[in-house]
Amino acid sequence: MAYMLLIVEPTGQRADRSEEAGRELYDRMVDFGADLKTRGLLLAAESLASQDRAVRVQKRDGRTRLVDGPFAEAKEMIGGFFLLDCATREEAVSIAQTCPAAQWCTVEVREVAPCYR
Repeated sequence: MAYMLLIVEPTGQRADRSEEAGRELYDRMVDFGADLKTRGLLLAAESLASQDRAVRVQKRDGRTRLVDGPFAEAKEMIGGFFLLDCATREEAVSIAQTCPAAQWCTVEVREVAPCYR
């Protein structure tokens, strides 16, 4: 069964640390992903650029609206993800508890499923 670990971080967190500190944390996450891959659990993983480089797209009543980041109303952003192949929800939660990002972000565990469920 597929589960996604979403790395949810405060929007200003990256700006508050030095590049050296950021690289150190990033390396910890790369090592975490490499371990998951070695164990045969990792399907995909990516880090995402800050939301100030993002754009939101909406289509309403035949009109398209684009909103460039940063998004003033956002208090958190998705900083990255790990897509896992786990036997159970409990296994995915157990893995999330070992994720280094849980020390400075929130790791949200979501089952991959159709949107009608």
